[in-house]
Amino acid sequence: MKKVIFFFIISISTVFSQKIEVPSYFQIDNNFSDSLHSIIKSVGLDSTFNVGADGTEQISFAVIDLNSTKPILGGVNFDNFIYPASVYKMYVAMEVLKEISNNDYYLTTPYYIHSPNDVDMTREISWDPRPVLKAGDTVTIYYLLDLMITRSDNSAANCLIDVATRDSINSTMHQYNWYGSEVTRKYLSRTYEDPQYKTVRGTETCALHAADFMYKIYTNQLVNPWVSMQMKVLLGRQLDTTKIAAGLPHNTMFYHKTGWWSYWTNDVGIVDNGKIKYIISCFTPVTEDIAQPKLLEISRMVYSLMERKYSERIK
Repeated sequence: MKKVIFFFIISISTVFSQKIEVPSYFQIDNNFSDSLHSIIKSVGLDSTFNVGADGTEQISFAVIDLNSTKPILGGVNFDNFIYPASVYKMYVAMEVLKEISNNDYYLTTPYYIHSPNDVDMTREISWDPRPVLKAGDTVTIYYLLDLMITRSDNSAANCLIDVATRDSINSTMHQYNWYGSEVTRKYLSRTYEDPQYKTVRGTETCALHAADFMYKIYTNQLVNPWVSMQMKVLLGRQLDTTKIAAGLPHNTMFYHKTGWWSYWTNDVGIVDNGKIKYIISCFTPVTEDIAQPKLLEISRMVYSLMERKYSERIK
């Protein structure tokens, strides 16, 4: 049944357990991890970093080689939980698309923007022509999805967290054993959160969970093929190309979600040039100005490593 959405009543448990298990469909390769660690060390991201009032933090990094018969997993601290910034908008998109797939809404369902969700005063991507969302605007669910993923719009994310509800998002997360990566917060001050969320812990995720999320998209197993392919379309239109994307060859497709805020700069996605295929999941406790050139170098070196591995396989 078609719905016009105005407001939602939501609830959530504030306590989550973190159960980190490497899925059995991945093959862990210690030599692969050693090579990846060398790359991380070469750019100076293998240290412990000060993140202000939050104390200290380390990188969370994973790569999945998709050119092997069984996907090969390697990384550095890939089970380390870290603030994902805007990357966790992809978890929100998953649940919204799941509910659309279940006919709870349509891509064309209208949504009325209300405060305090309209937090963005400027566009995250300055050259994107779409206007900033304001209270009183009416747009479609798909417009919000596209804005949230491609431009990383915080107002759109707040609206879609209300559409999906945090309980439903996290129920789906738990079905995939992504405990610890629950969506707990909107992108606004705690002052404006609903009462049950004013003291909830901040959202975290780890490189393993984010990489597994991308693997399920790649294999059309994220909820169902329709949801997986819709996610891939959205991620393929990502407008921020200043991080991992900056180090990839021009003829390579990168389906990804970026995130940046304060001390954290992140990028997660599927790299595919038709032959070389892999997932890269990188969360750094480093400010964007420092992280960007490092992520570019990581991207170049990982691509070169995957290119060599691919060449060795086809000999």
